[in-house]
Amino acid sequence: MKKWCMIIDIEKCENCNNCFLACKDEHCGNNWPGYSGSQPLHGQRWMNIHRKERGKFPIIDASYLPMPCMHCEDPLCVKAAKNKAVYKRPDGIVIIDPEKAKGQKQIVSACPYSAIWWNEETQTPQKCTFCAHLLDQGWKVPRCVQACPTGALSFQSLEENELKELIKTQKLEVFGRKNKSSMPGVYYKNLYRYTKCFIAGSVAAKKDKVEDCVADAQVKLIQNKKIINQATTNAFGDFKFDNLEKNSGRYKIIITHDKFEQNEIEVEIMEKSLSAGVIWIMPSLINNTGR
Repeated sequence: MKKWCMIIDIEKCENCNNCFLACKDEHCGNNWPGYSGSQPLHGQRWMNIHRKERGKFPIIDASYLPMPCMHCEDPLCVKAAKNKAVYKRPDGIVIIDPEKAKGQKQIVSACPYSAIWWNEETQTPQKCTFCAHLLDQGWKVPRCVQACPTGALSFQSLEENELKELIKTQKLEVFGRKNKSSMPGVYYKNLYRYTKCFIAGSVAAKKDKVEDCVADAQVKLIQNKKIINQATTNAFGDFKFDNLEKNSGRYKIIITHDKFEQNEIEVEIMEKSLSAGVIWIMPSLINNTGR
């Protein structure tokens, strides 16, 4: 049986909020009987874009994580609901019945992703439906996917073996829960940009009282005497090692260049990404003397 799944590429999301606005356009002021009631104009984000800054000045990056309902494999909201007010369709989409769910606020707190919202006016829990009312009319994607200008959101109907292959080839991950019985139907690509740490820095040299960045320097990241990663500095002397675990301990950074003396420093990754600052290297004596 094919099931719908959404793939979100963190690297491509630019926080334009087109997905959020398309969702509002489709659901605010519109009741879709059997699928969802009207979404309030304010206070609910069925496509909720979380933001995270990593590093510190002068090396900082920002990542954005769009989060709809995860349409879990074994939804906790289904278990929390009475009278089968929440159910999972054979195609993987989880629906909150807008009539049966009235007054059942416990459905909101059951969601581990905080993706269910409470409508105070109608006294009903509400969330993303993957625009199931449109899919049932023959649409291929929800409104949020249709509106994404960068291709950060994609949507497919896949057999289980096809999904497993996609997860493997595109290195997809899930966010948050790791319990296989509650695996979501939303998968992330390049999730490390939101959940992991980086070490970055710049390489520079002084010669004849002139300070300048060093391009094409070879930078090695070493831990426990093993090379974890390697990089080459860009035209500005910058380098960056990403996808490092929090609290992963101490690392050694070794800088080499055929025109400069080798230099090395030690850094430590704790809870946050870090900047190693400017690493200075000295002109090679062999190169300067012509030997």
